[in-house]
Formats: sequence, C-alpha cells, structure tokens
Amino acid sequence: MPAGPLVVDIGLIGPGKVGSALLTQLRLAAPRLLRDCNLQLHLRAVSDSRHMWLDCDDDALNSRIHGAQTWRPTSLNEFAAYVAGRGDHVAVLADCSASDAVAEHYAGWLGAGIHVVTPNKRAASGPLERWRRIAQASDASGARLHYEGTVGAGLPVVQTLRDLIDTGDELLSVEGMLSGTLAWLFNRFDGSQPFSTLVRQAHEMGYTEPDPRDDLSGVDVARKLVILSREAGLPLSLEDVEIRSLIPASLADCDRDEFMERLDELDTPMAALLTEARTNGGVLRHVARLREGRASVGVQALPADHPFAHARLTDNVVRFATRRYCDNALVVQGPGAGPEVTAAAVFTDLLRVAGAMGVKRCAC
Repeated sequence: MPAGPLVVDIGLIGPGKVGSALLTQLRLAAPRLLRDCNLQLHLRAVSDSRHMWLDCDDDALNSRIHGAQTWRPTSLNEFAAYVAGRGDHVAVLADCSASDAVAEHYAGWLGAGIHVVTPNKRAASGPLERWRRIAQASDASGARLHYEGTVGAGLPVVQTLRDLIDTGDELLSVEGMLSGTLAWLFNRFDGSQPFSTLVRQAHEMGYTEPDPRDDLSGVDVARKLVILSREAGLPLSLEDVEIRSLIPASLADCDRDEFMERLDELDTPMAALLTEARTNGGVLRHVARLREGRASVGVQALPADHPFAHARLTDNVVRFATRRYCDNALVVQGPGAGPEVTAAAVFTDLLRVAGAMGVKRCAC
C-alpha cells in the first residue's frame, strides 16, 4: 500500500497583498503537489490584526473570510495552538504581516515545534537578544524559521549566502540595491516627472511598504542589510547602520495620510540630487554596503558605467565578495518588488520545510 500524503497544516497571519497572493498560489498549486509530491497542504486558519478565521475550507483559499466556519477575535497563541492542534501533521505558520508584535511570538512557536515561514523582517533584524532566543528555540525543538522573502523578495539571496557560509566561505563585503521599490523609483526618475508622482505610482502598484517612508527612509533596506550581516555571523543591529534618509525632518513624524498629501515637499531636494549627479556624468541609485563590519544605506551618485547603473525596473542586485569569490563577486540579480514574488519566496520556504520532512522533489 502506498504511504499516505504528508499533511502540512498552515496558518496564515496577515492576509494583505502578500498574504492574499500566497493564498492564491497555495490554491493553484495544491492539486499538483498532492498528485506529484504526495504533499497535502491544508489551510487551517487565517488571522489579521483583529480577527481570526478558524477551520478554513477550500473556499477560504479564494476568499479568506467567507469560507471559514469559525470567527473569533485574534489571539495569536490560540491561533497557533489551533493550527498545531492535530499533532500528527506538520504545522507551519506563514507570517505575512510586518508586525513586531507577531515576531515576538516566534521563539514560543518554534519552541512548541511549529515551523515559521515569513517575509516579515522584524524578527531577523530586531533586537539581538530576541534573535538569539529564536535561534535557541529552533535548535531545541527542530522546528525551522525560514525567511528568504525578507531580502530580495523572490530572489535566492539569503539561501545563497547561507550556502556560502555553510560550505566554509567567508563574507568580505556586500554591496547591493536591496529595494525593488527604490530601484524602480531611481530607474524612472529622470526629471520628466516629479519624484512625488513616481512615489504615488509605486504605492498604487503595491511596490512600497504600507507607509512609503519605510522605503524612502532607508530603514527597510537597513533591516535587510542587518539580516545579511547576521546570516554571515556578524552581530549587527539596526542602530549600527548609517542610514541617509530621503525624508525631510518636517515629514518624519506626521501620520501616513498627511505624509502622502505632502509628498511634493520631496521634489525640490530630489531634483537637486539628480542635477548634481547628471552634472558629474552619473546616475542616482540607492545602495547598501557592508564592509569590515561597517554598514551604510543611502542614495549615491554612481558613474554611468557602474553595474548598478544598468539594472532594470525593480531589479535587486546583490554582490557578495567572499574569500572564494574575491576577484569576481558573486551576483544575485532579478526583480525584487511586488506581492506575487514575495509570496513565492514564502511558498518556497514552506516547501523547504516539507522537503526536510521527507517529501520528494516535485517535477516542474
């Protein structure tokens, strides 16, 4: 008799743009994964910041609310316990929020044997003490935290660095364009449109964080640089990164709606930066660097023949210089913005959990 399928019970937190894209990808892929890989994905529950829907049926993969039989106010501990409740299945929580409060639960979930897959940068770039608790909980239980979607959206950036380190290489430096949003903005910003117009377009297309200041301030990129540094064994924190923000002080503390209304206050300083770069025969790019333990993030004027000057649209470009790749850096490049590609990275991490449990590799 053939063995029954490996059942993976899934709880999704944060059914926004990325979470909704992940639900769609799960629904479309589930029949093939069951047929070809003997892997059954079962959506057990969905939670937003206020409500959770338990005992989701197949319709919930299309409409996360109407297909659920049980609605309750959100309690993340109760939510996780429900997802893991059957005990004889693999339990995975997909955190598609950007919430620090959710990341605060990771150590407890991992310690209880619940795997976590996430594009939420708050855990891997948050307080070092919490990050160490998360690692200790994972080591103790064997449950895994995968976070490929935190850097480079769907690109294999974190896994590439992890493979280098695991095989004995040593990271010397990282240089990269780590924001698809900012890559798109500076590829499009040629003076024909105000910078504020481009920011609004990027926001409407879902390229920016819910508050575009998280992109424009450089904090989101700085978090990614912290994640890569920690992956390489460097105990960097967000406070250690030199961040050159694009946000004027007058717009730093207002609420999001007011910021969006006053976006045109960015136009004059950004036009001045563009003029200066062009006067020197260069282009503007948003660059992150890590070298000799020092990290920086900000807009730079680069020569027109610099490799970053020719990146396209939302391309992320990450250059790893290592002992092994010292003469010619290892480059990972490709589209780095949009909910679909980020959701695909989360889905890949989920399949990585299943693969570790013995599921055979599926044919494409």
